[in-house]
Amino acid sequence: MKKIRAIVTVKGLVQGVAFRNNTVQQAQRLGVTGWVKNLPDGDVRGCFEGGEDAVEALAQWCHHGPSRARVDRVLIERGEFRGEFSGFDVRY
Repeated sequence: MKKIRAIVTVKGLVQGVAFRNNTVQQAQRLGVTGWVKNLPDGDVRGCFEGGEDAVEALAQWCHHGPSRARVDRVLIERGEFRGEFSGFDVRY
């Protein structure tokens, strides 16, 4: 199984709607490692690593997020797997 890394930036109404916590739950369910955080401009950014299918599934989930979110746009930068994470957490 090919492993990849993706940096995902989610734009819209994505702060204050439990986007980060739901991303952690989805990542753990899929076996993806990395992090997610709020940005000062109102966006949410995450770094996802793992199997290609799992990372792509998490990135696709970000297109709608939790029920209270309104996602306007998702930017995805794919890169080489680095294997630097042991779990998935919220960064501040």
